[in-house]
Amino acid sequence: MVFMAAGLVLASAAYLFWGLDPKTIGFVLPLRAGKLAGMLIVGIAVAVSTVLFQTVSRNRILTPQIMGFDALYVLMQTALVASLGLGGFVDVLGPVKFAVETAVMVVAALLLFGTLLGRASQDIPRLILTGVILGVLFRSASGFLARIMDPNAYAIVQAASFASFTKIDVALLPLAGALCLGGAGLALVLAPKLDVLALGRPLAVSLGLAHDRLVIGALILVAVLVSVSTALVGPVAFLGLIVAGLGYELAGTARHARSLPMAMLVAGLVLVCGQFLFERLLGLQSTLSVVIEFLGGLFFLWLLLKGRAR
Repeated sequence: MVFMAAGLVLASAAYLFWGLDPKTIGFVLPLRAGKLAGMLIVGIAVAVSTVLFQTVSRNRILTPQIMGFDALYVLMQTALVASLGLGGFVDVLGPVKFAVETAVMVVAALLLFGTLLGRASQDIPRLILTGVILGVLFRSASGFLARIMDPNAYAIVQAASFASFTKIDVALLPLAGALCLGGAGLALVLAPKLDVLALGRPLAVSLGLAHDRLVIGALILVAVLVSVSTALVGPVAFLGLIVAGLGYELAGTARHARSLPMAMLVAGLVLVCGQFLFERLLGLQSTLSVVIEFLGGLFFLWLLLKGRAR
């Protein structure tokens, strides 16, 4: 873990100071620092939310995005462009848009969790299946709106529907950072209870854990973290799968006191090193989100084959 933390510090320093012109340091360095802070915030949110969701579902090939958060985000972008037009969509203030998007996704998640888990937390499979169905519904609604809107407006929707780590709004970082750091701190405080939760409901209840309450609390925390990261940079479906899987392997244990910090460090390294590669060395010839989705798909297949081999 110390080695990973040192690597993240070095990668962050390289991202900040590589090729920096002393004449423009006063202008460029704050821009780079803002993007770096945004990437670290997103990494923390994605890592913690994925580990918590996998603990609750007791399945390491699932991510919170299966609940339809990314599809809901795309639907909101499509609806905003369709209702406000290009000019109105551009004129919407970043903090207002961020707050509305985050609030809508959190409220949608709370309605879903409250409806399906109101009686007990034993309906996790039904919750996941409902999330998948809602994701299909949201994508279908987005596709319908896209077909009836102007092609130029649709191009704006396409651009806003993919994760971008180069256009992070610095004004959103204080609020997003407070929510993500608060959520990560709470998850670390609950680490011993999460270890017991991972044993399954019968054992957890027999050990005196308030299982149902902890499950609902963990899912609410997941909803907040995923909503904040998605509203900040856009949907990143497979990033959580990669960083959680590598975090478990590098930590060498499933105990949350180690796996959570390791997953956060891995997420930070993946985002900072990847953005440094594409932005500084390759001249933005490709985008980091596309590569993450491609590698995440391969990693997902590897996990499936690994599980079948066992």
